[in-house]
Amino acid sequence: MIKVDLSNVNKEIDLVAYADKVEAINHAINEKTLPGNDFLGWAAYPETYDKEEFVRIEKAAKYIRENTKILVVAGIGGSYLGARAAIEALKGLYPEDDMQIIFMGQTMNGGYVKQVLRKLEGKKFAINVISKSGTTTETAVAFRLLKELLEKNVGVEEASKLIFATTDKEKGALVELAKKYGYERFVLPDDIGGRYSVFTAVGLLPMAAAGIDIKAFMEGAKNAMLAYNSDEINECYKYAVARHVLYKQYGYSVEMMVNYGLQFVQMGEWWKQLFGESEGKEKSGLLPDSATFTTDLHSLGQFIQDGSPILFETVIRETAPAEDVLVPHDDDDLDHLNYLEGKSLNYINSKACEGTIAAHAEAGGVPNIIIDIDRYDAFGLGELMYFFCRACAMSAYLNGVNPFNQPGVEIYKKNMFHLLGKPGYENK
Repeated sequence: MIKVDLSNVNKEIDLVAYADKVEAINHAINEKTLPGNDFLGWAAYPETYDKEEFVRIEKAAKYIRENTKILVVAGIGGSYLGARAAIEALKGLYPEDDMQIIFMGQTMNGGYVKQVLRKLEGKKFAINVISKSGTTTETAVAFRLLKELLEKNVGVEEASKLIFATTDKEKGALVELAKKYGYERFVLPDDIGGRYSVFTAVGLLPMAAAGIDIKAFMEGAKNAMLAYNSDEINECYKYAVARHVLYKQYGYSVEMMVNYGLQFVQMGEWWKQLFGESEGKEKSGLLPDSATFTTDLHSLGQFIQDGSPILFETVIRETAPAEDVLVPHDDDDLDHLNYLEGKSLNYINSKACEGTIAAHAEAGGVPNIIIDIDRYDAFGLGELMYFFCRACAMSAYLNGVNPFNQPGVEIYKKNMFHLLGKPGYENK
């Protein structure tokens, strides 16, 4: 299980003082009596998910893998971040599997989109378009382009077998389009918002297509659900309370989530959306940031160590990495590295982690929350992602805000639609 270590926070965190608040909020989450209660479906979803749809997800993923080697996932925000984070964390940046997962619909940058379309020209590929409404601008534009290209490449009838829509159960533009062309549909439940949707078809279909064991992923999520759905301050709520105290009592305004592997960069992106969109309301909330060490120590390390004391770190520490490489012997030893001969890179990485925590927490005075995970496989990742979802809900409610709305996001959309001349948005 996940362990939270507060020994390097170097600030008093009185967990007992929050026992009653945590109990009340946990009870209210389960009873669905707090603001945003209509979007708490994710909390029990690892146990209540649609088993029939799960079988269809596995079958669709098998079809994709057997009929093409490219799946394009069209989605933005929670409609792609969870899947991308999981795929890169578990398959790595250069997977041996020849199935390629490409992401589109998360940007309107013409250069990126043109490059993807050029890569797909003349190829047979599958599309998983993910949108609750079917009208999200970035995703809808991308899907229009992808659909047109796929139909040109393989024909309308064959394309309809290679397009999978994850959307609302009954209504919306994407539902109508799927019905018209016969696309297989999967459901984003009404009571689960996008940033909490990684355990639904939103995350599971791309993950399964990438070759990830989604049964194990859901088992890990269920294990976390059973462990952290309790009124006492468990490991999940220990993290939530600690970050809340550092923010409210000690005045830190930024939380930097730190990992020690390039394959975990997208985990940071998923985590930033989860916490940023859930907590950043009413002119309050921690700014979520992320970094990958030791890489970013050569760019951000100086600021973290000696810069403005505005941040604390939450370090994800993997205790049992699956793969490793040994440092070889070199007769010349001109790089003076023979003292590392025979040592593994993961061992060296772990010592870099220890040394960095000591430097930042002890010498730099930067509080460090350590989250230890003993397995970064599908099961372990399911645990970790549920851990963060539950902690995020608790944190937001401790701050007194609704974790499940995003009123600020709507303002930029209205301004953009006005500037683009969308009907109905003539007046700003």
